[in-house]
Amino acid sequence: MTLLTYQVFQTAANIGSFHKAAEILGLTPSAISHAIASMENELGFTVLTRSKSGISLTNYGEHLLPYVNAVLNSDESLQQVIAELNGLKQGKVKIAVFSSVCTNWLPDILHSFQKKYSEITMEVFQGTYDDVSYWIKNGVADLGFLSVSSAKDIPIEPLYKDPLLCVMPKGARKGSGKPYMDIEEMREYQFVTQRECTDADIQNFLKENSLRIQSHYHVVDDLSTVALVEKGFGICLMPELVMRDIPYQVECYPVYPQACRIIGIAALHPEFMAPAVRTLYNHILEKYRFTDADPS
Repeated sequence: MTLLTYQVFQTAANIGSFHKAAEILGLTPSAISHAIASMENELGFTVLTRSKSGISLTNYGEHLLPYVNAVLNSDESLQQVIAELNGLKQGKVKIAVFSSVCTNWLPDILHSFQKKYSEITMEVFQGTYDDVSYWIKNGVADLGFLSVSSAKDIPIEPLYKDPLLCVMPKGARKGSGKPYMDIEEMREYQFVTQRECTDADIQNFLKENSLRIQSHYHVVDDLSTVALVEKGFGICLMPELVMRDIPYQVECYPVYPQACRIIGIAALHPEFMAPAVRTLYNHILEKYRFTDADPS
């Protein structure tokens, strides 16, 4: 099998359509279909299921895709090494981010990096902590921003301490004059919570402080959570980075005991990065080296 066959399989699997894969790769749909059929014939099993709604990976295809990603990433790394030996800084870097980093940091990262390295292109994937971890482990992304607690077995370089805040509807606090919210006071309120894949650090804070909460609202994104809080459906815990320039009328208080999530940059094999990936990794470290203060 050729690298083009691998690229056809990867693109078709990620896009879910032969026609769209053909447009991206500059081939005809019949050429895409033929390449996949030849691949399956050589492998001895089916990697994609065809239906009226599109295509999807078979169990065999799901198992094979990470290895195909690894092969294509290795070829990209080789091309970048050759370019670097010829005095060129070029290549492609795929970076994964969660929402608050995407909003607050990524535009500046993209702008400052491409100003220095215009020949290096970047592809961005936004998702939850679980999405970012999956993309890094399966070769979809070269680098990714995660909280240290959500990285688990993925190597991560800490960058920034992001304090947790208690977010409340405006004027809803019950007469306390304290400049912070402690555990006992939090117990008095209904909570709006997110799924653990979205806010693992907040879930850890709740468990560590034996704060057992009951919530009727289980949402995924930060803005939806704060919107529900603004309308009086409860309180929530949010990292400070999320609450910058938030378009809702709410009040924020530091939590006690103090807690934070630590944001870092993660890579599956930091010691074996392609030159373009290493260049972006070092750029991020230089710009956002670990600090308690605002890294911008």
